[in-house]
Amino acid sequence: MTGRSSTVVLMCGLPGSGKTTYAKGLVRRGFVRLSIDEVVWQRLGGRDAGVVLAAEEFDRLKEEVRQQQRLELVELMRAGRDVVVDYSFWSRAAREEYKTLVESHGCRWELVHLKADRETLEHRLAVRNGQEGANAVTVDEALLHRYLAAFEEPDGEGELLLVQPSP
Repeated sequence: MTGRSSTVVLMCGLPGSGKTTYAKGLVRRGFVRLSIDEVVWQRLGGRDAGVVLAAEEFDRLKEEVRQQQRLELVELMRAGRDVVVDYSFWSRAAREEYKTLVESHGCRWELVHLKADRETLEHRLAVRNGQEGANAVTVDEALLHRYLAAFEEPDGEGELLLVQPSP
């Protein structure tokens, strides 16, 4: 381990809230970005693959990638690197798990919660749904509704709240 303690930024928010845009800004400042979506996309062969997995198979692949990236996060912390974990961190339990992991390696975490109203999310997702690539996973209205219902919004978890402007 280096003499320098890492900062690990945990991105939190619904699809379309701006997590990846914010995370890429941190990359420009020297952070290493971990993204499940990008690795899954690469493993499926990228934009021309046309691969469609059953939900349980897709979830299994995402969990496999998450476990691998968790090990990568530990190695990056041991090397003294700053990291941004570009996940949604939907549940308080997942956020707590990662905060504990970061602290157990003597590092510092920041929880950044990007929040946008439903109209903003719908507008951004409509634009994104017309694009291709690892960071353009399609989210239709029904899926957004499910996400809105399941999201455990951070409150009193040491989060930095960034409210996104309406379109």
